[in-house]
Amino acid sequence: MKKIRLLALSFVVFSSVYHAQMKSLSKIESGVSYELAQLRKSTLRDIKYELNLKIPENKSERISGTEVLTFTYKKQNEAFLLIDFKEDPSSLLSVSVNGQAIQPVLENEHVVIDTKYLKSGSNQINFNFLAGNGALNRRDGYLYALFVPDRARTMFPCFDQPNLKANYSLTLTIPEKWSAIANGKLKETIVQQGQKTLSFNQSDLLPTYLFSFAAGDFKNHTEKISQQDSRILYRETDSTKIKNSMDSIFTLYRNSLAYYENWTGIKHPFQKHGLVSIPDFQFGGMEHPGAILFQNSTLFLDANATQSQLNNRSNLIAHEVAHLWFGDMVTMDWFNDVWMKEVFANFMADKSTGASSDKSAYDLKFLTTHFPAAYSVDRTLGANPIRQILDNLKNAGMMYGPIIYNKAPIMMRQLELLIGEEDFRKGVNEYLTKYAYNNASWPDLISILDNHTPKDLQSWNKVWVNDPGRPVIDYDLKYKGDKIEHFTISQKPEYGKEQKSWPQEFEISLFYADRVEKVKVKLDGKQQEVSELKGKVKPLFILQNSSGIGYGVFRTDKAVMSDFSLVKDPINRASAYISLYENMLNGTGANPQEVLHFFAEQLPKETTELNLRLISGYISFIYWNFLSESSRLKESGNIENALWKALQVQTTKNNKKIVFDGYQGIFQSQQAYDTLYSVWKSQKPPQDVSLNDEDYTNLALALSLRNPNNKDLLQEQLTRIKNPDRVNRFKIIMQAASSDQKIRDDFFNGLMQKQNRTNESAVGSALSYLHHPLRQQTSIHYLPKALDVLQEIQKTGDIFFPDNWLRSTFGSYQNPKALDVVNQFLLKNPDYNAILKNKILQATDNLRRAQILVK
Repeated sequence: MKKIRLLALSFVVFSSVYHAQMKSLSKIESGVSYELAQLRKSTLRDIKYELNLKIPENKSERISGTEVLTFTYKKQNEAFLLIDFKEDPSSLLSVSVNGQAIQPVLENEHVVIDTKYLKSGSNQINFNFLAGNGALNRRDGYLYALFVPDRARTMFPCFDQPNLKANYSLTLTIPEKWSAIANGKLKETIVQQGQKTLSFNQSDLLPTYLFSFAAGDFKNHTEKISQQDSRILYRETDSTKIKNSMDSIFTLYRNSLAYYENWTGIKHPFQKHGLVSIPDFQFGGMEHPGAILFQNSTLFLDANATQSQLNNRSNLIAHEVAHLWFGDMVTMDWFNDVWMKEVFANFMADKSTGASSDKSAYDLKFLTTHFPAAYSVDRTLGANPIRQILDNLKNAGMMYGPIIYNKAPIMMRQLELLIGEEDFRKGVNEYLTKYAYNNASWPDLISILDNHTPKDLQSWNKVWVNDPGRPVIDYDLKYKGDKIEHFTISQKPEYGKEQKSWPQEFEISLFYADRVEKVKVKLDGKQQEVSELKGKVKPLFILQNSSGIGYGVFRTDKAVMSDFSLVKDPINRASAYISLYENMLNGTGANPQEVLHFFAEQLPKETTELNLRLISGYISFIYWNFLSESSRLKESGNIENALWKALQVQTTKNNKKIVFDGYQGIFQSQQAYDTLYSVWKSQKPPQDVSLNDEDYTNLALALSLRNPNNKDLLQEQLTRIKNPDRVNRFKIIMQAASSDQKIRDDFFNGLMQKQNRTNESAVGSALSYLHHPLRQQTSIHYLPKALDVLQEIQKTGDIFFPDNWLRSTFGSYQNPKALDVVNQFLLKNPDYNAILKNKILQATDNLRRAQILVK
């Protein structure tokens, strides 16, 4: 009787504990919630990972792995320790905790460890697992690990949050002919039975998103960086590009490194340097210390590269090297401050590359690089602030975009102007020193900068960092005779009724037949009298923000266009081009056809390469987005002629190439088709225009859109491509460009399967051909399904893919039916993810504006 009672009591206790545990398990949230991250930060330290991976050459075979995870644990009252692993339970083969084998439990993307197996102090957990492929980017002949922002957990069990930095010891077993690189220095290589085992030194202290490796059939090139042998792995096959680029790549890297060491006063903070050039890389680059990944097409250029291509390469390298201090050494505490690492990387890259050029060249590059891109989002109804709210790391990827890459550097420049360059530098250096190899937040930086200026940074911070949108800046002008009696500037938000103002500096220029008079303005409030202009003689026209430093929609009169020959300064011209375009979009300036004609008139006159590229891009945008189909047909001959005339008039090879690309982008006439087909077929471009293999591929695709039976054309182009990675890319894109509707349908329907979206760069390009304006009558029916799959795209794709998917799909539509699809989707999904909804509104902004602007 006593035994029965004890058994009954034991059963009751067991049942109570079991049900309590099951109830607790049911509350486990997928991803990494802010609450989970905070709990683990308070209980874990001294984290180390020892990983051993066996990588087969065949990408369809699974990668097997073992892991030793050690950490110091502060035991509290929680029932479980959660370790992140976003994989099928069958991939978790075995688990042991402190030497005791336990039954693996994988619940809602977390390995669940009962705390009864753990102790306060040092702990060790061993895993046998099959690595997930989601972030390993396995291609034919190579792979690369890309774990930002929360994708390390798709490959191995880990604490996947940025403020739990760890050391990583990695061993890779790979095919003998392969090469590999990782964060740590290569320690040992053992070759046996056609396999090669590489052991790497323990890495420096890193968050999970910066742990990385690449392995595959790469070529190796080694040069000295800081007296240390440093490798680049690459797959480029064009010997001319390799010869023309390799020295430049390493020189740009060394120059950036030297600039940052000098500016910060801190030597390179990691144990080694290493670069990997990735074909069809879905990012520009990724800043893993010792194994920085770069987009191959940006690094390797031929001798005829344009200034824009050269700028892109120097900016990319400078950006990724800057991250070694900003993001890698000092890392954001939570991914809501991911923008901090990106703003500093871009801002410092601009400083680094600007140090080797004159100030005007730097200012023009800054203006044309950042402002149009920032405006492309900040002008929309879906605009997001620089600093956003983040509840779970599974949503962190959606925080990336032009606001953090382009608006944030503009904001930082204004902050530097507000504080003063030297005090700003002192504050940043104090921040880097204080938080070296640790984590910090934006408020941490602001509190330090506050000590270096009497300005009110908190109110400044609200409008620039915490709020979305931009100001509309107008002026009220009155004359007395031929003299200015008063000149008042006013600003208001582009959207909403909230009264706020953006403190900032900019310049106003008064243009006369024989001179230009400039006044600097420090705008601080809703309205401000510019007393310096009182008594000035009436000018022919006024150009606000002539130096291009100010941010917002600056009222620009049509008179600027009629007397534009007076605008001699390239920066003044670039600022005017941007303002004319932005005012056109807002319906407050010249209409689309007037602006199109003006830009076309400038094509033979604009000799500054960056400006020519800017207006050439604007011509394409206006032509395809804001002219009706009938208007396009009327205008096409004139625009083609203007571009072809400019091709003859422009004198530099780079400018001629820009104009040729513009012609190739908008042509519609049979005569233009015949001319370009002849260029492609004979591979003989117009005089002084240099075309490489990729240029001929792009030309073939442009021709294919105008060819009702393009199978032979595309097949011939395919046979011309020799690089295997570029062959694979073209095979994807040619399906979307096909004149056969069934092939296009099959291609799009195939994208509903995850495995057909793995090459995100190629898929994004393919979608732009699928939805090209010349194809939209037969492509509009894809739009509902493109929206339906968006959340799946976000869950399975990399950080830029949802935006790329949306912009490549909706970016050129003006049909009201396309807008109806968007509106109906949003109405049917009132509780849709707020960040993704904003992405939709951003990508369809031109479509909305077209309903008003297209006549």
